[in-house]
Amino acid sequence: MEVFLECLPCVLRGALEAAKMATDNEALRRRIMASAIELLGRYETYRSAPEIARAFHRIVKTRTGTGDPYARVKRRDMDTALLLLPKLERRLKQKDDRLYWALKAAATGNVLDSAIGLTVDTSRLGEEFEKPFAVCDIDALEEQLKTAKTLLVIGDNTGETVFDGLLLSQFPDLKITYAVRDEPVLNDATVDDAVASGLDRYADILSTGCDVPGVLLEECSDEFLTIFHGADIVICKGQGNYETLSECPRGIYYLLKAKCPVMARVLGVELNDFVFKYSAGAAARG
Repeated sequence: MEVFLECLPCVLRGALEAAKMATDNEALRRRIMASAIELLGRYETYRSAPEIARAFHRIVKTRTGTGDPYARVKRRDMDTALLLLPKLERRLKQKDDRLYWALKAAATGNVLDSAIGLTVDTSRLGEEFEKPFAVCDIDALEEQLKTAKTLLVIGDNTGETVFDGLLLSQFPDLKITYAVRDEPVLNDATVDDAVASGLDRYADILSTGCDVPGVLLEECSDEFLTIFHGADIVICKGQGNYETLSECPRGIYYLLKAKCPVMARVLGVELNDFVFKYSAGAAARG
């Protein structure tokens, strides 16, 4: 997905947040932001906003020597999700259409996104869970599940990974792979975060081999690409995965909350709507 002008203030703010978390040295923060602003002037050389975010994050990590600037807030979000999990589990058990609401639980977890603000309001979690999808292609998923043997889920943020377990548990007969980022970038989940979320009970945990907060197929490992292209069903969580994969040739289900006006406009929904959308892929569209 192209880089829209509205994306630029957002990614620059992310660079400032990461710099503040990585160092208390004000002079160093200023130098980091000067480099970030210089980089932003070349935004047209990047194909997506997640690629710019990675470049900013690399500046912060290199200048400060901090391998994971978001480590503290990731731990907080993980602890918060683990505390909230029983509440969502109880709500899910009360529902008849278990697959629909498991998808909704996983999407609701997407509100735990410290890369969009360092404070996360969890008081409305139940309300968010009950809010219906604005777009929901569950019929297509259920049809594919009749013959599917393998499922790939590509995760997003640390914390919401905990709620993804509610979704993965709905597919006991499938061979499931859960893929995450290769190394820390923003608040996105890594292999260690996925395991800490308990997802290894349901799936094989795999790094994509790529450290962008999304998926750049040309940078991914051969192991991941084999699974990505061969999986019967692929479900991608979050906006970053949509931004980097929306033009890829294979069919993908995108599961997310439209947290910004640009994403809402691209998806044809309202701001803060939940979406479970199937895209047949660029090859099918062509």
